[in-house]
Amino acid sequence: MRKHIVCITFDFDAMSGFIARGLVSPTPISRGEFGAVAVPRILKLLAEYRVPASFYIPGHTLETYPAESRMVADAGCEIGHHGWTHRPPATLNREQEEEELTRANEQIKKLTGGYARGYRSPSWDLSPHSVELLLKHGFFYDSSMMGHDYHPYRVRQGDAVELEKPFAFGRPTKLIEMPISWSLDDFPHFEYLRTKDSLAPGLQNANQVLDNWLNEFAYMKKAVDWGVLTYTFHPFVIGRGYRMVILEKLIRALADGGAEFSTLGAAALEYDKLHPL
Repeated sequence: MRKHIVCITFDFDAMSGFIARGLVSPTPISRGEFGAVAVPRILKLLAEYRVPASFYIPGHTLETYPAESRMVADAGCEIGHHGWTHRPPATLNREQEEEELTRANEQIKKLTGGYARGYRSPSWDLSPHSVELLLKHGFFYDSSMMGHDYHPYRVRQGDAVELEKPFAFGRPTKLIEMPISWSLDDFPHFEYLRTKDSLAPGLQNANQVLDNWLNEFAYMKKAVDWGVLTYTFHPFVIGRGYRMVILEKLIRALADGGAEFSTLGAAALEYDKLHPL
């Protein structure tokens, strides 16, 4: 069966990501605010091309921007879990991580009528407790790891990592991994971010980035008969005018190239049917 699935996904962080990094002065907060400006134009574009999409929304954003979050849900988009504060789980203890899971899930239930089936870790950095907690709270899939490019796979539990010993693989679980990549994320390509400890230059030429993203799809078609390619965007990043232009070009070129657009949840369900545990 030849089928090449493309998932267009968005992390609607708003200002939560800046706050989690301690960037709370007016200018970084205003950068996050732009995400709420961009959401309506993104939803309009998706509707124009009839592209299903998945949005991963922190609980902080759900409470800060209830109207925009409602717009996303009313547009028929999948709503996934993206933490509460946008702090990476690897920086939290188990109790804090579980509290963020449950607190944000209650907000998602208020919005959609049910708990999230999909989880995406803030900053894509899971903790040693994350898999256990995701299984405990009934998540169907995760989208935080990079162990493949085009094939979902089962998340392992119980890996043993020691510096001077070979890596010991744990056992597969029922949790499905929908892999991602920083190369298919808009933030590192486009966002200039300076902190006291680091500098992310960003601000790359958008058309050159578009070439990279389209070449990735072209290679998936060549390399596998059935595959899933996931792009990750942030409204405050991709929503800028010239980047909206390349987002539309990307969608049109993917459609012309035979891509079948899907939410990440629907793609995970298809994988589960093809490869039951």
